[in-house]
Amino acid sequence: MKKILLAAGFICAAFTAVLAQELKTPAPSSTQTVKQDFGLGNVEVSYSRPNVKGRKIFGDLVPYGKVWRTGANGATVITFSDDVNIGGTAVKAGKYGLLTIPDAAEWTVIITKQTDVTNPNNYKQDQDVVRVKVKPEQLSSPVETFFINFQGVKSNAMEVVMGWDKTSIRFPVTTDIDTKITGQIKSLMSNDNRPYYGAAMYYMENGKDLNQALAWFDKAAELDPDAYYVQYQRANCLAKLGKKAEAIAAANKSIELAKKAKNDDYVTLNEKLLATLK
Repeated sequence: MKKILLAAGFICAAFTAVLAQELKTPAPSSTQTVKQDFGLGNVEVSYSRPNVKGRKIFGDLVPYGKVWRTGANGATVITFSDDVNIGGTAVKAGKYGLLTIPDAAEWTVIITKQTDVTNPNNYKQDQDVVRVKVKPEQLSSPVETFFINFQGVKSNAMEVVMGWDKTSIRFPVTTDIDTKITGQIKSLMSNDNRPYYGAAMYYMENGKDLNQALAWFDKAAELDPDAYYVQYQRANCLAKLGKKAEAIAAANKSIELAKKAKNDDYVTLNEKLLATLK
């Protein structure tokens, strides 16, 4: 009988151990990866998101004047697929650690070669790639869960924004796409299949040579006479050049082609353009 009870005890203990091994609970601070298309590539941030939980955050839980891993649990990592510029400093494409030094009046944002700093004692300043001073902003409503995201995203500039409790900071990131795109245009224009429309749009939208843009729009219209969108953008280009009569003619041509293609959106766009040319 004792042997049976002993065996049963072992079975229960083993079963309990198996259950314990299978127990899974949420992490105290959830992890998140945010990714933003930017320039000709993207920027990605991986970090953990702690909660306030009624605590005093900056100046207490997160001390002033000390390196902070900028999140919880593991290190916060930022990855640039292309070269960028932060605070006037060129940063090569690659993976970096994102650290901060909070303070009441001013924060220091650090981009470092170290991607594993979870303890301030492991931080080495000689591994810094960029140091940027930023002013903290007071939020109108407290934020329970720490966040990092991207705002004001343009083709060549944006801001990385982070906030927690009643404080938010942001720092700018820029990238040089003009040199790359104009280089691509120059190279592709030597091929048989030339990107006339795309090149013309880039020139027109970025304040470059409008006469060159018009010449490319003309080529694009020759290659695809039924392209109502080409005629519409050609009309925009002519308007920018001050060639009002030609712009009106191009817009009317675009309306004719758009109606034939049953595209009401471009009919409306052209009508709005024509209204500005009266």
